[in-house]
Amino acid sequence: MKKIQDEMKKANNPYVTLIGQYLLDHLKTNPVDADKIANKDKSIQGSLDAMQAAAEKKKVGNMAVLSDEEGFAVICKYFGIKGKSSGSAITQTKESDLIINVKLGG
Repeated sequence: MKKIQDEMKKANNPYVTLIGQYLLDHLKTNPVDADKIANKDKSIQGSLDAMQAAAEKKKVGNMAVLSDEEGFAVICKYFGIKGKSSGSAITQTKESDLIINVKLGG
């Protein structure tokens, strides 16, 4: 999908690329979700912001961590799509690509 690919190219951010690839892979098996992902009010960066907000709720001191499953669930909720079953995202990408570090202020 061009919208996702364009955002991935412009961002020059490995996390945007990781989420973008997840969404592109999702579309291969769920093409009916294309309109939800193409929504002009939704973006990969917006989904990362949603993950940061979710991590803030779990914050202990200055640290917050989301598991891969939690992080991808936030992305799916943000775009209004049904995610893959637990663990399937891990098998489709390299384990080292799945580390999502949410930097929190304060």
